[in-house]
Amino acid sequence: MRRITLWLFSTVAALVLLFSYRTSTNSGQVSAATTPMTSPATTPTTSPTSPASTSPSASASSSSGGSSGTKTYTGSAASTRWGDVQVSITVTDGKITDVQVPVYPSENGRDQEINAYALPMLVQETLDAQSAKIDTVSGATVTSDGYLQSLQSALDAAHLS
Repeated sequence: MRRITLWLFSTVAALVLLFSYRTSTNSGQVSAATTPMTSPATTPTTSPTSPASTSPSASASSSSGGSSGTKTYTGSAASTRWGDVQVSITVTDGKITDVQVPVYPSENGRDQEINAYALPMLVQETLDAQSAKIDTVSGATVTSDGYLQSLQSALDAAHLS
């Protein structure tokens, strides 16, 4: 009788612990997936630039004087198992001034939740590091890997390291 009571109590305790386990701590922060993720401080350009301005003349356009050579470079879309990721960088005088992510996985609520916290972190780390040598975001490894691949493509197009 004691073994049955101990077994029953253990089973009930295990079930209570199992059902009370919270799987997500960030469920209240879901952003609209229709707007592209951008850095907090966007630098406006004075002239319209093409998203894929990766021609040799565009990359060698650092001008002297008071005007700044602002160009936008778009990396190739990196295919991940959850969807494509594409990064676009704005470079002013050899420095990354803005990072945008126009394409990222947003098919379902979980994708939106993950990217709502992961992409701003990746953008800020890119602006801080001024390169693709940044850490991936825990819990968003697939998106982070696609982001890094597309970012490196944009940096290569801009002839930055």
